[in-house]
Amino acid sequence: MNRTTLSLIAGAGALAAVTGFAALSAPGAAGEDTAKAAARLPVQRTSLLCPQPSTSDIADTAYTSFTPVSKGTSAGGKAELQVASEQSADASGGKKDGKKAAEPVVQPKDPGKPSTGDSSGADAPALVGTAEGRFAPGWTVQETTEVAAGTGRGLLGTNCTAPDTEFWFPGASTAEDRSDYVHLTNPDDSAAVVDIELYGKDGTLKSTVGDGITVQPHSSEPILLNTLTDAPQTNLTVHVKVRSGRVGAAVQALDDKLGGDWLAASTDPAGSLVMPGIPKDATSVRLVAFVPGDTDADLKVRLASPSGAITPAGNETVHVKSGMTAAVDLGDVTRGEAGSLVLTPTGRPVPVVAALRVVRGKGDQQETAFIPATGPVSERASVADNSAKGTTLALAAPGGQAQVKVTASAGSEGGTTLSKTFTIKGGTTQNVAAPVPSGLKGTYALTVERISGGPVYASRMLASTQDGVPGFTVQTLPDDRGTVSVPEAEQDLSALLKQ
Repeated sequence: MNRTTLSLIAGAGALAAVTGFAALSAPGAAGEDTAKAAARLPVQRTSLLCPQPSTSDIADTAYTSFTPVSKGTSAGGKAELQVASEQSADASGGKKDGKKAAEPVVQPKDPGKPSTGDSSGADAPALVGTAEGRFAPGWTVQETTEVAAGTGRGLLGTNCTAPDTEFWFPGASTAEDRSDYVHLTNPDDSAAVVDIELYGKDGTLKSTVGDGITVQPHSSEPILLNTLTDAPQTNLTVHVKVRSGRVGAAVQALDDKLGGDWLAASTDPAGSLVMPGIPKDATSVRLVAFVPGDTDADLKVRLASPSGAITPAGNETVHVKSGMTAAVDLGDVTRGEAGSLVLTPTGRPVPVVAALRVVRGKGDQQETAFIPATGPVSERASVADNSAKGTTLALAAPGGQAQVKVTASAGSEGGTTLSKTFTIKGGTTQNVAAPVPSGLKGTYALTVERISGGPVYASRMLASTQDGVPGFTVQTLPDDRGTVSVPEAEQDLSALLKQ
């Protein structure tokens, strides 16, 4: 077998690993147009990692798994969430390394209907999830925790994340009233080695403790940021960079007075950013931004409101120095209306990461959540663990007008799916009346699909009041990347592969 044949087989294997299908193309003759339209096929396998939910003995955590129904999927497949340490036991329930596989915390039965699980107390572990076949395209898992009292009390929520090798978290803190943890979860059979870099208002915070952190196979490590530096910083950017292996990463921000929530990673550094779905009753909004490169950034700040784009008085622009974290307090910028913050370059685009810290309530009845910059819903995105009351869906079209279809799934314990279509005017944000399944029992998922028009950005807020404190959490809805492009075959090379 020659080198060309080996390369073809390797390429086919790579495609098959992602989509379950591989098509090979032979080079055409000189001058022949060999380009073929790429087919969009459903992904065949995906992984999600859920961090340890809380260290509080009075924490109650719910997990909700959901896969939207996708065309073109095979009939088989499965999805499940297991305790991270139990991944060393094989999936068949047999033994490996002396362990017997535990029952999954969540094991969905069908796409299109949420499945739930729960845990409580300080010993609730991190979870590792895999989905295959018809459960893989668009799979999402929501982790929602209620903590009645103590540091970080309130409603904490996060979408479980896919493993990766780099994460940016603007909006973290090592201030005296904050206890922020970076949770690192390793889903693989070999150890991962991770560096954690911290950037404050004056640049890099020197720390050797954050270099070369080892995360053992099928395990999770919560790293308290205050142990990485002795320089308290109110506004901090955390950079998680993986030297070897891959991890899931999320920051749990716990405040003595303002409650707490999960800070998800910002989207990849970009010249323009959108942070959708600021609550209309937000009493305080803080923008935290960081430039990873060597060039300063000058950004125009706009609020996409229900009536159009507004420039916040006194905060028309923000200057972000290279390698330094910038923070701008915007106050009650939404003024009682739905809004999304849009950052665009005033001149040459410079890649930036950013997030918002949002506070609701007043005095000793305040709660905090975070809205990181996120990507658009180019095709479809879903979010789970919605209820008939307490769910707010925000849709933003910072460019041109867009048409969006929103589908409510069946309920986890009963109910019939329902869809509505919305038109979002360009430059605006709308809190839409999201559909609710008829006959709903339990919780349900919302799926957002862009039908036409300009880019759409989305977020979902969950809210519940406990003892007068307005507990809430916000999750953004980036595209679910449920399909992958596969080039159309030009020639059958099966005979060549038999050589």
